[in-house]
Amino acid sequence: MTSFSQDRFRSVDELVNNVEPGWDLVKQWIDNAKNKEEVLPCDVLRARDVLYKIQVTTRSPMGAIVYSTGGILIDNGWIRILGSGSPLLTRNLPDWNKGKKLEEFGQQPLRLLVADDAADGFFAINGGGLGDDVGKLYYLSPDNLAWEPLNITYSDFLLFCFDGNIEDFYRGLRWKDWKVDCSKLKGGEVYTFYPFLWTKEGKDMNFMRCLWTYKCS
Repeated sequence: MTSFSQDRFRSVDELVNNVEPGWDLVKQWIDNAKNKEEVLPCDVLRARDVLYKIQVTTRSPMGAIVYSTGGILIDNGWIRILGSGSPLLTRNLPDWNKGKKLEEFGQQPLRLLVADDAADGFFAINGGGLGDDVGKLYYLSPDNLAWEPLNITYSDFLLFCFDGNIEDFYRGLRWKDWKVDCSKLKGGEVYTFYPFLWTKEGKDMNFMRCLWTYKCS
């Protein structure tokens, strides 16, 4: 997160690290992943523009994902890790955050949204607006609408997506046919529910299923 407080924008050439590319490490994690993943291809010119806006070097896993992928879909597309955007995941990391807690590119946001899920949950890096643990990830769960500290870094989050127990993490937020329903979603859509998941009536996912979808905004 320190890169967001730069006094000047670094050029793309300054941000691209060819000596210690973070993609080598991320690619190793992907190759050994236990969970289903899909790396979306990126457009080179768009990736350069997105990397410039986010001002993170490609030595870091975040910069590597932005520069080398259009995003990554995890567990049949249930989790969507933001990259530089692609036809299957049209959102990219900096533009998705602009106007939320990121006022201008180059600034350090109070929180940085880095991924979301099909149940309308969000993952964000704490930039100081969520607690004292700056740099750690939080999850906004649709069943309580509260930012919950995960006590992990962005790299830890990637490892969780590739190798962690996703089923256990989402216990109570998935329904019997979620894989079939999730396959119908676009990368810019999520399922929402009624009664709302934070209500007493909204606790049985198999009874409710999903009632409609809406576009992420």
